[in-house]
Amino acid sequence: MMKFGGTSVARPKNWEIIARLARKRLADGERVLIVHSALSGISNLLEALPGLALAGEGEAAAAAIRQRHLDFAQEAGLDGAAILAPWFTRLDALTAGMALVGEASARVRAETMALGELMASALGLALLKKLGVAAEGLDARDVLTGTNTHDETRSWLDNAVSEERDDTLIARLAPHDVILTQGFIASRAGGGTVLLGRGGSDTSAAYFAARAGAARVEIWTDVPGLFSADPRLTDGARMLTALSYEEAQEIATMGGKVLHPRSVGPARRAGIPMLVKDTFRPDLPGTRITGEPGDDAPRLKAVSVKTGVRLVVMEGSGMWRQAGFLADIFAAFKHCGISVDQVSTSETNVTVSLDPDPGLDAARLDMLRAALAPLCRVRIEEGKAAVSMVGYGIRRILHQLAPAFEAFQQKPVHLVSQAANDLNFTVVVDEADGAALAKSLHESLIGQMPEDRVFGPSWAEISAPAGKAAGAARPAPWWETRREDLLAQAPDAGGRYVYDLTTVEARARAVAGLQSVDAAWFAMKANPHADVLRTVESSGIGFECVSMGEVARVRETLPDLPAARILFTPNFAPRSEYEAALALGTHLTIDGLHPLREWPDLFAGKDIILRVNPDRPRGHHEHVRTAGPKAKFGIPLEQLGHAAELAKAAGANVKGLHAHAGSGITEAGHWREIGRILGEAASSIGGVSIINVGGGLGVPDSPDAPILDLAEVDRELAGVKRALDGVELWMEPGRYLVAEAGVLLARVTQVKMSFGTRFIGISTGMNSLIRPALYGARHEIVNLTRLGEAPAGLASIVGPICESADLLGADRLMPETREGDVILIAEAGAYGAVMSSRYNLRDPADEAVL
Repeated sequence: MMKFGGTSVARPKNWEIIARLARKRLADGERVLIVHSALSGISNLLEALPGLALAGEGEAAAAAIRQRHLDFAQEAGLDGAAILAPWFTRLDALTAGMALVGEASARVRAETMALGELMASALGLALLKKLGVAAEGLDARDVLTGTNTHDETRSWLDNAVSEERDDTLIARLAPHDVILTQGFIASRAGGGTVLLGRGGSDTSAAYFAARAGAARVEIWTDVPGLFSADPRLTDGARMLTALSYEEAQEIATMGGKVLHPRSVGPARRAGIPMLVKDTFRPDLPGTRITGEPGDDAPRLKAVSVKTGVRLVVMEGSGMWRQAGFLADIFAAFKHCGISVDQVSTSETNVTVSLDPDPGLDAARLDMLRAALAPLCRVRIEEGKAAVSMVGYGIRRILHQLAPAFEAFQQKPVHLVSQAANDLNFTVVVDEADGAALAKSLHESLIGQMPEDRVFGPSWAEISAPAGKAAGAARPAPWWETRREDLLAQAPDAGGRYVYDLTTVEARARAVAGLQSVDAAWFAMKANPHADVLRTVESSGIGFECVSMGEVARVRETLPDLPAARILFTPNFAPRSEYEAALALGTHLTIDGLHPLREWPDLFAGKDIILRVNPDRPRGHHEHVRTAGPKAKFGIPLEQLGHAAELAKAAGANVKGLHAHAGSGITEAGHWREIGRILGEAASSIGGVSIINVGGGLGVPDSPDAPILDLAEVDRELAGVKRALDGVELWMEPGRYLVAEAGVLLARVTQVKMSFGTRFIGISTGMNSLIRPALYGARHEIVNLTRLGEAPAGLASIVGPICESADLLGADRLMPETREGDVILIAEAGAYGAVMSSRYNLRDPADEAVL
């Protein structure tokens, strides 16, 4: 069962793709039933035609519809006038009839709308035959009959069809290899044409599949599948490669535009897999929908926004403990033919949301008010949006969503609902806030998730022109301009990290130039390469060290560096390291009570900094979040007073406070918030002259990822500095200075296909770069040898280590790749070589500089 939407059938050249796909299915030994929509835009024109006909403008509107189909026929080399003659005659008759009688009944509107599919079918059938596909035409109205005969309007415009297996239909289809039929339409018992609701072509395909016992339903559209958000909202929306029926229906119901939610039910009940694919990029894997989720672990899959939502607010003291009150008010909704979406109740208020519905006009809303008036006070609020977070086991991951709830701080929330099926958490907000809120939630909760069995590439990656990175507004990365130099550096075996010191210098100077920051400290655990340290030092930045080994490395590399330009921040280190740092005269940060309580003699007469845990964890993975109740770092805020007392008892001076929440942060306001928290804490203990807001400055890990606005960070911190009046502001950038400056080079060792997945094996793996395996980090990956060549499909890039976790990147668009090609892994200048190992007794990548 193959369904093609309006865009997919809009041009003759698109039917060449349809013909090619049909021939491929035939070659695979399958028979094909093609269900299609009207040409793109035609349904809208036909929907508007009755109103125009009543206004005396019907002839011109009908002429435009006819011309659109004649243009298609001319482009296809078909005799459109002859093929479409009966349908044009009917179009003119309906148009004239509506103008003559001065009204357009639901029956007439249904017949008018059906002409879009019927005209497209006549053209499509002729074109398929011309292209060499021996297709047989089938009028959907001959085999599908609407089951609703009661509601006069809905039975014509929004009907349904039985899903029961139809042996008569199966027998009718059996003699033919390719059958072409229409979506959206069916017959009415007793005569006439009915519609299955806008978007009904998807539903038609599911009905046909269930009734005919199809092997699968393929929904072919103009996007590559279902996404974690509307790509028009954010080009960071991720393709969802595998979903359960329930998840897909929830995403579709909550505002997804790709798949009609009513289409999922028939396929689910019949146990027929669904596949959502891109007509124009058929090699992309699409979204597979089955009875099993892509991942059965509780996780968020999508953020959607649905606009045009109404709220019905019902208030009154008479509802409190009133048995049957809800039954009474919902009976009113039923009487008015109005469907309710979300429900929220309290002792004196019941609020429900209503989905957008073109049929829900002012008259029906007035009817609802009148029906509810004897029961309660009623207020209907327009202009709302429902923002939904969709995923399997949503109740069990509410704690993971907590940081994102800060996005609601300044937005009025009118209704909150957690679905009974544990698949969505929805808030209703003002329509003006809906899109921005959904985008913010998506970026913080999903945008940085690693690629896996559920999350595929982003919309920006998929939609990028062949051979070009998405996000053309961003400057080309240095490794593109120095491609030839890097190819010359690529080792024959193993891997090699290559650092561009010019990029290191540029990032360091940018941070050193922040007007609001008095001192910046490079978190050298990110990359302790000697040339990197020298480059950072030349920009005036100091060094933050977490071990005496790092202190020794920086002093060995920069023997003239004053101890005052070293900040020592150990974590659960032995007493001896504190003693050594104090003897050298470095700055010292203490992040727990134990040193102050057990070794007070060490700190007598010394200046110290206390690290605070602000309970503001940030980052895409728990292993990069360095604050919050599960983090081992810092002194909880409620223990800060006790820490200050211990310091005073030891004779130490608390000169500063420090906090670091996590990594990969791109919201400039984060550091303002940390500064505010530390400023309030400093006021509570007194005597503080330094506030260290930490690091975690985000680095984009793909062309479409959000970019940190450093100037905005400066402006935010300037406000903090003014409020603190005379206190120094410090910052600790690490990855930000060096990540983009480094790449990992390795050669392709093998390429293989396994169960439909293309694997590209390279000569080094998690022994050189453990970030993807350790905390799901994402790195841009390209075939440097074939940079600029068109993608040949998705591939997973893996190393030679004997671990399933040795996956450097999943589902990446890659060109045709061969043994010996050079693969480049970008953003590898931080936490790369320094975290490598000799696991499997394979040597990790070596290092070089440009």
